[in-house]
Order: sequence, then structure tokens, then C-alpha cells
Amino acid sequence: MNQENNLKQKIKEWGASKVGFGYVEDVLPENLKHLKTGISIAVRLSDEIISQIEDMPTHTYFHHYRTVNAFIDQVTLKISLELQNMGYLAMPIPASQSVNIDGKKYKGIFQHRTAATRAGIGWIGKNACLVTDEFGPRVRLGTVLTNMKVDYDDPITQSKCGNCKKCVEICPALALRGGLWVPEMKREELVDARACSMHMHNHYQHIGRGVVCGLCVSVCPRGTQVLKR
Repeated sequence: MNQENNLKQKIKEWGASKVGFGYVEDVLPENLKHLKTGISIAVRLSDEIISQIEDMPTHTYFHHYRTVNAFIDQVTLKISLELQNMGYLAMPIPASQSVNIDGKKYKGIFQHRTAATRAGIGWIGKNACLVTDEFGPRVRLGTVLTNMKVDYDDPITQSKCGNCKKCVEICPALALRGGLWVPEMKREELVDARACSMHMHNHYQHIGRGVVCGLCVSVCPRGTQVLKR
């Protein structure tokens, strides 16, 4: 095994369901362009917990979502420590963190979904979530940026959602626009993030502060097909 295959194997042993390496230099801000490799991981969510989401998110889903995010942060920390021990620079991107950099809106330091498409993990669905062949959108993502030189995985550049609009139709906030994703597409063309956020804030506060919805994830056929195997 070469160096990167050894690392991939370790990452899976640490709990990642999928892992890939993607070239991301061209989509990084200037101060991070030296970290041109994005290591993307996907951790599978519990099908049982996702399947319990019907009209609204559940308390169990809220807890599960946060627990998986914390687990991903632990895995990406281990990846970063391993890379540093190998002599490379490494920067783990928080699994779920929004910062207000420009004083206008909150967003992540770097988009996990961009790294995931570049690394061949999946495509971005009409629900604006990362969708995988194996698990549909029933995953959470993590990213580590590094200057390690690797043989990159083939990026995914085409959506497989087709004419399906189940996520669009079930969205209680009417936030999903129904567009078919293509690379470099702006998030605003897929989802009205403010409408989504306001609906969750107004209707799900009894479940927990910062709760997420999950309806568009639960109905995706790419995820439900796993249950039929």
C-alpha cells in the first residue's frame, strides 16, 4: 500500500463510512491555498433514527446529529495529528460551525460539500445536502485540508437526482428551489437558507436550541433504498 492508501485505511478504521481525496486549491481563500488537498470523510447516520422523522424532527435525531458532529471532529483531529506526524500541514474544518466573517451572513470556513464532491464522495442533491450512492443524504461530513500530495479521487460533477422532487415537496419551509446541481453552483440557487433557518427557529425550539429539521433527508429515495437491502 502507498502512503495515501494506508491513511485511507486508518481513517475507515477510525469510523468513517467513506473517505476521498480531492483537489481544492482553486476554491480555497488566498490564505489557505497552500493546503491544496481536501480529505473528505462521510459518517453514516442511523437509519432507524432518520426513519422516525415524519412531520418534524425528533429529540433523538437532534441528539444524534450533534453526537455525530462531535465524533467527526474527533476523527478529523486524529487525521490532522497523523498528517503532522508524517511531516505535513493539516487543518481540520469544524463539522458544524458558522462564522460571521463579512458582517453580512453566517457561513462555514470552508464548505464540506465542496470538498466531498471534489473527493468523489457524492453529489449535492435538490435538498442542498450531499447525497451518496450508498447511503443517500443520510451522512454527515468532515474535511481536513492539507499540503500532502496525493493521487486525487475522481470528482463527481453530475447530479443523479433526475426528476425526483420528494425533498422539495416535503419541505415545510418551502425553501428548496428544485434545481439540479452542477459544480460551482451557488447554494442560493438550490435553497433559501434563511427560510429554512427561520422555520426551524419558529417551529422546533421545543426540541432544542439549534435543532435541525431532517425531513428532506428522511424522504430521499437514495437513502430509503438502503433499508430495502
